[in-house]
Amino acid sequence: MKKSLLICAMTALAFSSGASAARETVAQKGEARLAKMLEGRVAGEPRSCIPVMLSDRLQVIDQTAVVYDAGKTIYVARPQNPKSLDSDDILVIKRFGSELCKQDVIHTIDRTMGFMTGVIFLDDFVPYTKP
Repeated sequence: MKKSLLICAMTALAFSSGASAARETVAQKGEARLAKMLEGRVAGEPRSCIPVMLSDRLQVIDQTAVVYDAGKTIYVARPQNPKSLDSDDILVIKRFGSELCKQDVIHTIDRTMGFMTGVIFLDDFVPYTKP
């Protein structure tokens, strides 16, 4: 009996460690992808709002950031809970003006089933430009 409990405990620990490592891997891949996008660029002053002309230039980097490519400038906003970002979800943004702001309400919707999966709270948008 004690031996089977020990085996069950070890198996549970192995599965939980594996899941944790997988999350780290997704976040690490996201950070690497973001670093490649920002290569050769310099960070500017963070902003609460940014002008958004084309919504197809808004990208989600899994467990990392929301990125808007405005051409010469790339804006990066990190969520308060990075694990809530998943590129498989659709972002539904309720804007209160002509700009995208960190205070705007952002919901995530499951792409397949269409149900709400969460809410995203963004920090400031940091502009990155080439010197």
